Amino acid sequence: MLEMQEIFFEISMLVAAASILAWLATLSHQPIIIAYLACGVIAGPWGLRLIKHVELIDTVSEIGVTLLLFLAGMVLHPNRLVKLFKRAAFVTLTNCAISAMITYGIVLLFGYTRTDALYASLALMFSSTILVIKLLPTTTLHQKHMGSISIAILIAQDLIAVLVLIFIGSGGTGSLLDLALLLLLKGPVFTIAVLLTEQFVLRKMLRQSDRYHEVLFLLCLGWCLGLSTLAEHLGLSYEVGAFIAGVAIARNPISRFLTESLKPFRDFFLMFFFFTLGAKLDPSMAKVVWLPALIIAAIVLGTRPLILRWLFRATGEESQFSRAAGIRLGQASEFGLIIAIAASHANQISAKASQMTQLAIIFTMIVSSYIVVFTLPTPLGTKAKLKQD
Repeated sequence: MLEMQEIFFEISMLVAAASILAWLATLSHQPIIIAYLACGVIAGPWGLRLIKHVELIDTVSEIGVTLLLFLAGMVLHPNRLVKLFKRAAFVTLTNCAISAMITYGIVLLFGYTRTDALYASLALMFSSTILVIKLLPTTTLHQKHMGSISIAILIAQDLIAVLVLIFIGSGGTGSLLDLALLLLLKGPVFTIAVLLTEQFVLRKMLRQSDRYHEVLFLLCLGWCLGLSTLAEHLGLSYEVGAFIAGVAIARNPISRFLTESLKPFRDFFLMFFFFTLGAKLDPSMAKVVWLPALIIAAIVLGTRPLILRWLFRATGEESQFSRAAGIRLGQASEFGLIIAIAASHANQISAKASQMTQLAIIFTMIVSSYIVVFTLPTPLGTKAKLKQD
């Protein structure tokens, strides 16, 4: 059992180190996300060992990921979301299928087994929800087509990722059709229950508290975290639960005010997420798998933006939009890290293949963040003309 003094020390050291590195990143015009990753490498168990209990920080970081999806949902009215999902389905499914086939073949070429290649390809076929949303300007995320279609694709990918995790949890023996039907049954029931509760219970509570911002803030957090936990127990994941909770509130005009109020809270907890990403890198294993991981990452970064650009053009999007969307969605996902770790714990993928997959995902996230902040408008832009919030 960790003592309170030890917990306080580790979190304090983490925040202090991250703040200094973030300051240095702004001075040197580097993405702040890279500073958080570097903090994990330097202060984590493989560096100076200032932070030894990464699992604790990882648990805390889940709040940031949950809030990220919650706020994304709060700007999408259900009617608009349904239309977006219809358009996003083709892009999402086709991109996942093509990406998985490419990765599967490459992993086999490096001498891994077919099972290793299967799980590696499943882990690497998604785009990063955190990076995409974090690097979208607020106005783009909330008011423009780029933000809406990106969120629809990311949520569709997250639902597929949940299916993969359920498949891993079943020992790799469950029928994907049965698992999909189970998810499709739980999802609509959960969504309808959430929408009804928001309309007849939460909305009244928010209206009665609209003069007390502190109470509004707490009600919003309680709604988000409570439904996220419930969704996790139902097998839908924290992220899906948070997104549905946000979509329910999107029907309320107060959602815009709540979104702005929660942004700093979200960003603070997301710092913990990127720290854990850097802290989990095992240098001893990385020495063995760094070359195939680097090559696979390069292939993902080189092919995925092109695949997505072609798919967006096929659905009638303009060339400039298709290019920008492809770049923003052109990396691998934090969900892939979870899949690689879960498959390793379930002995369905070798430790070497799991570490290689995780390292490849981290490589894509690092390089992609550089590409986006140096070429596209973002809140973390390194140039004045690209810095947009």
